[in-house]
Amino acid sequence: MKEELAPKFDPQAVEAGRYDKWLEQGVFKPSGDKKAKPYSIVIPPPNVTGKLHLGHAWDTTLQDMLIRQKRMQGFDTLWLPGMDHAGIATQAKVEAKLRKEGITRYDLGREKFVEKVWEWKDEFAATIKQQWGKMGLSLDYSRERFTLDDGLSKAVRKVFVDLYNKDLIYRGEYIVNWDPQARTALSDIEVIHEDDKGAFYHMTYKFADGTPGGIEIATTRPETMFGDTAVAVNPSDERYKDMIGKNVIVPIVGREIPIIGDIHADPEFGTGAVKITPAHDPNDFQVGNRHNLERINCMNDDGTMNENAGKYQGQDRFECRENLVNDLKASGDLLKIVPIVHSVGHSERTGVQVEARLSTQWFVKMKPLAEASIKNQEGDNKVNFVPERFEHTFLNWMNNIHDWVISRQLWWGHRIPAWYNKTTGEMYVGMEAPKDAENWEQDPDVLDTWFSSALWPFSTMGWPDTDAPDYKRYYPTDTLVTGYDIIPFWVARMIFQGLEFTGQRPFKNTLIHGLIRDEQGRKMSKSLGNGIDPMDVIEKYGADALRWFLVNGSTPGQDTRFSWKAIGASWNFINKIWNMSRFVLMNLEDTKADAQPDPSTFDLSDQWIFARLNETIESVTAKFDKFEFGEAERDLYNFIWNELADWYIEMAKEVLYGEDEAAKAAKRINLRYVLDQVLRLLHPIMPFVTEKIWLTMPHIGESIVVASYPVTHKEFENADAIKQMQALIELIRAVRGIRTDVNAPMANEIDIQVKLQDADLKPIFENNFEFINRFVHAKEFEVGTDLDTPALAASAVINGATIYVPLAELIDLDEEIAKLTKAEKKLDQEIARFEKKLGNQGFLAQAPAEVIDEQKAKLADAQAKLAGTQDRIKELQAAK
Repeated sequence: MKEELAPKFDPQAVEAGRYDKWLEQGVFKPSGDKKAKPYSIVIPPPNVTGKLHLGHAWDTTLQDMLIRQKRMQGFDTLWLPGMDHAGIATQAKVEAKLRKEGITRYDLGREKFVEKVWEWKDEFAATIKQQWGKMGLSLDYSRERFTLDDGLSKAVRKVFVDLYNKDLIYRGEYIVNWDPQARTALSDIEVIHEDDKGAFYHMTYKFADGTPGGIEIATTRPETMFGDTAVAVNPSDERYKDMIGKNVIVPIVGREIPIIGDIHADPEFGTGAVKITPAHDPNDFQVGNRHNLERINCMNDDGTMNENAGKYQGQDRFECRENLVNDLKASGDLLKIVPIVHSVGHSERTGVQVEARLSTQWFVKMKPLAEASIKNQEGDNKVNFVPERFEHTFLNWMNNIHDWVISRQLWWGHRIPAWYNKTTGEMYVGMEAPKDAENWEQDPDVLDTWFSSALWPFSTMGWPDTDAPDYKRYYPTDTLVTGYDIIPFWVARMIFQGLEFTGQRPFKNTLIHGLIRDEQGRKMSKSLGNGIDPMDVIEKYGADALRWFLVNGSTPGQDTRFSWKAIGASWNFINKIWNMSRFVLMNLEDTKADAQPDPSTFDLSDQWIFARLNETIESVTAKFDKFEFGEAERDLYNFIWNELADWYIEMAKEVLYGEDEAAKAAKRINLRYVLDQVLRLLHPIMPFVTEKIWLTMPHIGESIVVASYPVTHKEFENADAIKQMQALIELIRAVRGIRTDVNAPMANEIDIQVKLQDADLKPIFENNFEFINRFVHAKEFEVGTDLDTPALAASAVINGATIYVPLAELIDLDEEIAKLTKAEKKLDQEIARFEKKLGNQGFLAQAPAEVIDEQKAKLADAQAKLAGTQDRIKELQAAK
């Protein structure tokens, strides 16, 4: 053996240098075996805006588990890494940094500013890759991509040009969500609505013909009145229908505008009359189209007022509002101010209040693309959502989708491949610039980040070259892992772009997880200061403990809560594995790695542990396939801690410390084999510690990363051994429970009588007395169906037997009767619960036969225990 495990588990020592070793060995790359079935995942590319957070850690851990397991199962696996340029988010970060230095992007100019962003990208991309390494992610870095690299840029241009040529991309003047700080348009889903304090400002628009009075309107945005071109009332509103056709004067501005009839005006809301500002409100824009109204923009792109605002020109929109309201008060046109709290849109990236603004933008016509995606979900090529309920989220979004504004007034991103002739104004859209480029000017806007991210599953594989080896081999990808919060942002867009340009779904499955919240259930945020850096967790407890915790809370579609206590428990479990492994390794001596267990040499404990290993392999594999990772982890925990460590290894000591050399040699082989299989099962979840232990024990191969995943073996199936071992364990636990109850320490030998109701238990208990005695320390051990048992004894009822420990000097009859009476009540409740379930016709009609049989067996066990308990209570009462 090359080395021994250290006496104490130290995650930092275990993990140090291991990731670099894996990279040197190239074990994360596809196998290249063309006979193997391919399995691929593309990483959801993190934004190059900062460090990874716990959500990334959760997301990538689930992907790494899938890819590691599939790799071990012999699939030709590809997990492709990469990062997103993140347009507005990254530009906002860099601009904020520049502001601290007292400069703006305009001071630098476009080219110099973009250089600064590339510097930022390089810095944070390096940080993210270091964090991926700390997490142990088995990524193939030889295929790493970035959404602004040459290959992806080509794919983006082709998609834009093709959609444009299909009349699915168009340029038009529309009301868009505008971020005045970033000076760019936003899509609807980049706007976060929050409750803000505001007010309704009621004012009078006086009649232009000199008729006394006027019409009262209420607005939350008086600063937009410089763009008013009408006042609308509902044609059915009796209060105003005679006013339709008259003109009124915009206060302060002095411009005449008409009163029009339009259904947009709600008689039940406000005064029933609304000012119409087509250049500053999406609903007003539609009203303006219906009535052929002028569009007057009164704001600059930075949120300041323009020349149409008169003396308020140059003022910030909110400063203008305050000054304008004061002037309206002075002129007598302001009637009242009614404070309100209303929902207001804010930029997801910069946090500033969004402005509705008339702007010329590029749009994707979504209806035909959405219809194709919806129809695709009806066929065999559908994307399978896990959990299924999130398919409804996807379909609901696609059924209610608006045209997608894809242009952004930024400098960082994919430049729109459109050029305008400087002389004629002619527009050209193409993959490359026109030949006489000096006569053309490229559109200054860039594409929405999600436009390129939507192509990620196939653009990273070499598309638009459909003969690219990776595209032919690994596309469509198998599984996308992501959070439910970006189904409309990203998942939906990948689906409709994948179908449009490849004719195939971009991924077969999409596993949707929730959010990681703090211990109080709150969303982690900077404002609350409750965020947890995954690198801090790794520094303290190791990556394996973090990964085990993240998987433990993994129920598809559900949120999970971070807990330092749970992280500590994860470390404690790994420490248990370490100590258990260390004991096994210290007792292997010259056991060969290729030595195989021989079932003909198995004692009961061997038969049991191999049968349970078989069941655990089957269960864990099935649950991985269903993405039920938390349940798979629970099966592993129960097998490793509660069965392998607590029972099998303890029983193995009887043989290892004995004199039978053949039995000892066989037991070493069995221990090595079971530990080897357990490490392989655990490896996808906790890669570092399993690799360390596996390389320390006798093994075949250079790394557990490429070792084969466990499979079940017919020869290890043994339901009878499982049943017998359960009886032994129940007996041992009952006796140890009695020792605790009567305060009889293990150092003291005790007499034990086992009175059987089930005669089949006699040979099981007698033939395995050595194992039993290791745990109970018996002076006398008597088993039979007709025993003369003393009344003054501690007792416990198990399935098929009652256990007596004659301890007359220690026992209190009243306490013993009270304990058994409590057990009797509990059994009554269990029986009632089983009977109710088995009496439920709905349950009997829907549940599988094996589940019904299991419930019947549990009922029978509980009834037998109850009878034994009641008999024992009668005996003790008679003894009093």
